Amino acid sequence: MSMPLPAVLRRPAWLTTLAMGFVILWLIIAAFPFAWTVWGSFKVQTDFFSRDSWWNAITGPMTTRTTGGPFTTDGYYGAWVTTEFWRAALNTLIVTVCVTSISLSFGTLGGYALARSTHRYRFWILVAALFFRAMPEVTLVSGYLFPFFALNIWGHLPTAIIVLVALNQPFTLWMMYSFFQGIPRDLDESALVDGCNRFQAFRLAIMPVMWPGVITTGLFSFLLAYNDFTVTGLVLSKDNQTMVPKIASYLGTIQDEGAIMFAVAAVVSITIPIFLLVMFFQRYLVSGLTAGAVKG
Repeated sequence: MSMPLPAVLRRPAWLTTLAMGFVILWLIIAAFPFAWTVWGSFKVQTDFFSRDSWWNAITGPMTTRTTGGPFTTDGYYGAWVTTEFWRAALNTLIVTVCVTSISLSFGTLGGYALARSTHRYRFWILVAALFFRAMPEVTLVSGYLFPFFALNIWGHLPTAIIVLVALNQPFTLWMMYSFFQGIPRDLDESALVDGCNRFQAFRLAIMPVMWPGVITTGLFSFLLAYNDFTVTGLVLSKDNQTMVPKIASYLGTIQDEGAIMFAVAAVVSITIPIFLLVMFFQRYLVSGLTAGAVKG
């Protein structure tokens, strides 16, 4: 049975109420734009963007008059079927999986090597990685212009994968280096004493306790590629667009009937997977973010 807290340590009721009220208000403000977008994705454009009254976006009079009901899935059908948004979704899946896999593989090996290295050049490698990560994305893209055109691969998915890996690699290297720094060297040395070589010690002794850090870094790498607009918008052709540039193309053709609602439906479509992904991995995400904070 737990003992009650002393009166001096108890939080005043008004302070608890104020804190809860602030949290609820913050949640409402943060969730409102997405909730409003989800609601509006089931309306027609003249209701959701009504100039007469914002209440039309709630009641949907024009939606009822046009489709026979207060809600419609025309925006989703137009985006996914009519304009083939599924192709952009497939391209995004290919790019994100490749970028995450490549960045995580090299970042894990490089981070471990740098964390266990005692050479002075370790510092300069990390500084160089930080410098390249700080460079504007457009600067890095321009450096690939000549080889991409020479190889005749400009506009295809490998171009986006190459550039995004180059941008993402310094981040994964620093993240994994930080996580490995938090693992005691005694773990490696015990495995080496037991007869493992360096790679076996890494695979059998270190990686089993590194999964939270690997998942956290992989999730951030995935989000970087998933949400990228600058690189994919510059190096991919119209036929090979990923989802974010595809949505931007809808907004660039607002004179086309329903194009804006295609964009609204597509925004909801690409946000839901991210929400589910973060919710599913949130336990690993929290433990991974704190794993490299305390050095063992």
